[in-house]
Amino acid sequence: MAAYIVRRLLFMIPTLFGIMLVSFVVVQFAPGGPIERIIAQLSGADTGASSRIAGSSQGDFGSRNTQGASQIDAVSSKYRGAQGLDPEFIKALEKQYGFDKPPHERFFLMLKNFLTFDFGKSYFRDTSVLQLVKEKLPVSMSLGIWMTLLTYLISIPLGIRKAVADGSRFDMWSSAIIVVGYAVPGFLVAVFLIVLLAGGSYFDVFPLRGLTSDNWDSLPWWQKPLDYFWHLTLPIIAMMLGSFATMTLLTKNSFLDEIKKQYVLTARAKGCSSNRTLYGHIFRNAMLIVIAGFPSAFIHAFFSGAVLIETIFSLDGLGYLGFESVLNRDYPVVFATLYIFALIGLIVNLISDLTYTWVDPRIDFESREV
Repeated sequence: MAAYIVRRLLFMIPTLFGIMLVSFVVVQFAPGGPIERIIAQLSGADTGASSRIAGSSQGDFGSRNTQGASQIDAVSSKYRGAQGLDPEFIKALEKQYGFDKPPHERFFLMLKNFLTFDFGKSYFRDTSVLQLVKEKLPVSMSLGIWMTLLTYLISIPLGIRKAVADGSRFDMWSSAIIVVGYAVPGFLVAVFLIVLLAGGSYFDVFPLRGLTSDNWDSLPWWQKPLDYFWHLTLPIIAMMLGSFATMTLLTKNSFLDEIKKQYVLTARAKGCSSNRTLYGHIFRNAMLIVIAGFPSAFIHAFFSGAVLIETIFSLDGLGYLGFESVLNRDYPVVFATLYIFALIGLIVNLISDLTYTWVDPRIDFESREV
């Protein structure tokens, strides 16, 4: 097993390299960029959805560059909308953000820094990328961990119950509810919950924004967990419906496939009780496919699955940070979040494979090629 782990760890290197290379190449051909965005800000033409990012930081940038922008001269520029700006000012911007270097040099310099987790500073926020990630991480951790935990705790027992009672009235009614829940997008559920329970039009039971109340620090210790889960209730419900439905049906179908196999009939013929057959023989084999879906479900919940939910409930997490950074062409944040997501995804996939061997010791990865 040690040799397999080493091979997988070594395989992560070219995988990460390929992910970052493809992303970097795509960005080079994407229209716009940080310098174009700054030019649009200085000319008053930045009216996009992303123009609301940290208005104070924009004001700081504008004040720092007023002197450069005042050197107006009718000159041509390779940047759209830059006519009238001093070419020296444009060159200073390119040097400030590293665009005075050729693309291949910028790419390998980025990889070198990423190896030591040096992600640099955000283009449009006066802070380091690593500090930004640390600030947003608690929100994503809260959403991802609790969503994944509740999904598995509810879906696996329910899926087993549906498999045992396949074709019954309980199975049919629960399947209908699950399919409806899966078909409704999470953001629509979020809007419905806000209208119904967060003071939208009917009841004002749950808070609308944030992970904690404004008076969090002054609350007694026993009220802080209650306040925390009070804020998390609606976002978690809105997020977990789709994953809940998928995991429940996956568990049910996996158990149904195992129930029909010959070894189950043999166990029953030998006099094994239903519970012993179900949990002593079927469970270990049926859970393999459920475990196989854990990495993607975890990464989806932990990072990228909550962009709209974070936006609707004003939860400033990693998913929304990455999305906003793409809109604003904040490349250090974009590539840093991509690198972190990819690295954690590869590690979680390795953990998933190791969990296979824990659930079923008959599986041997040593004899397999990566």
